[in-house]
Amino acid sequence: MKLTKTFKAFFNNEKSGGLLLLFVTIISLYLANSSFQTEYVAFWEKDLGGHSITHWINDGLMTIFFLLIGLELEREIYHGELSNIKNASLPIMAALGGMLVPAAIFLALNFGTDTQNGAGIPMATDIAFAIGILSLLGKKVPSSLKVFLTALAVIDDLGAIIVIAIFYTTSISFVNLAIALGIWGFLFILNRMKIHNLIPYLIGGIIMWYFMLNSGVHATITGVILAFVIPFGDGGEKSSSYKLQHFLHKPVAFVILPLFAIANTCIAIQSDWHEGLSHSNTIGIILGLVVGKPLGIVLFSSIGVSAGLCSLPKSLKWAHILGAGMLGGIGFTMSIFITILAFKDPETIVFSKIAILIASILSGVFGLIYLKYTLSKKKTV
Repeated sequence: MKLTKTFKAFFNNEKSGGLLLLFVTIISLYLANSSFQTEYVAFWEKDLGGHSITHWINDGLMTIFFLLIGLELEREIYHGELSNIKNASLPIMAALGGMLVPAAIFLALNFGTDTQNGAGIPMATDIAFAIGILSLLGKKVPSSLKVFLTALAVIDDLGAIIVIAIFYTTSISFVNLAIALGIWGFLFILNRMKIHNLIPYLIGGIIMWYFMLNSGVHATITGVILAFVIPFGDGGEKSSSYKLQHFLHKPVAFVILPLFAIANTCIAIQSDWHEGLSHSNTIGIILGLVVGKPLGIVLFSSIGVSAGLCSLPKSLKWAHILGAGMLGGIGFTMSIFITILAFKDPETIVFSKIAILIASILSGVFGLIYLKYTLSKKKTV
């Protein structure tokens, strides 16, 4: 399978970004549990314009991350794996299973409790971490597996965005929401008028973000819907969409996501941290990501192929699908993001983050070892 220049650039950025995320997470956890703990934790909670630094990162900078996700999704729909329903159907089915089965496992353990709102946590896949781990296998990885995991993670992100918009929106200010959508409508008209200058779209996006922030709908959704009014044109290197996507790749991978990871893994782990692992919430998160993800991805992919809804590419084996499913259990960024939206109790948030870290490490290690064995076995046969 021939990989496009855009896909290669995306994959390489995500690969490097994923390894950087791993590094800064380790550093952040170390500092939060060192002699600098008090000063370090206090820094991220420092008030800045009425909100903490962490809050500005989560609600502000992460909007740029979601803008990039939206631009990547748009490109996939027009020119990538999702442009052909036959090619798109397999990762779509896999992503659907990878969201529904983990959520079902979590709800089976938490339905009717104070933590049932966390069902969206194990539904997410961290695209940067997953691709970063896959890249460690080098040239052994078939192109079809790279494309499958990337498409799966992009669709998974879309699913997470929909979940956030529907289930993690509290009270809605319809006036602010109407103004935000009105601005989006105006930008859509600019798009139809073939105005390709990015400045009015970016200024409009900032204003739209402000009103979305005050509407009750999570402000990061602004990034996604803004992406779909940025002029795509022919999708070439001269198009507004391509220029913005290309510009955002490195800042998102090497600045925004590492900052998010640092701020949100600033976890002071107490001596009794393991006691929280017996709670149905943490068990649900770990089982959902480690077991539910690969189970759901393989099960729904199998159903799709058996029903004739999709087909398995020749170079892609069921063993590869299972390995991708294991890596899909690396929830990290999106899982932590949903945790912050799902819970208000600080202790529940801390234990949930610890569960996400444990599940993501297990999923990454299992996926890496399994795929290394599977791909090496294939090579020696």
